Amino acid sequence: MNALSAHRTPEEVEKFARGAAGRGIKVIIAGAGMAAHLPGVIAAMTPLPVIGVPVRASLDGLDALLAIVQMPPGIPVATVAIDGAMNAGILAAQMLATGDPDLLQKTITFKEALKKKIVQANEELKAVKYKYKTN
Repeated sequence: MNALSAHRTPEEVEKFARGAAGRGIKVIIAGAGMAAHLPGVIAAMTPLPVIGVPVRASLDGLDALLAIVQMPPGIPVATVAIDGAMNAGILAAQMLATGDPDLLQKTITFKEALKKKIVQANEELKAVKYKYKTN
């Protein structure tokens, strides 16, 4: 985990991004707010997949979302929802799972657990009764 800024520590961002693959990193998650250039700058300097997480820092995070999504051709950045760090982690795990059968099974198990939560919620909702008044 690193605290980096595309604007305040650009040399450190470049060092991190260019050396990431050599350090065994497989996927990079970069959160950024406001101008939100960090994910795109990293993506420009590494062959690794980059997932951008727009952070609600100003303008309800819409500025960050648009900055991360609007990448030029050839510099893709996968983007999740504003403040969607959990989904970024899940997406990274799914990317890594394409080459790791154990991790693939864990992602399948995780998603099945999500499904079970909804099924259980529906069962609980069936028990809710409402009395309607017409007059």
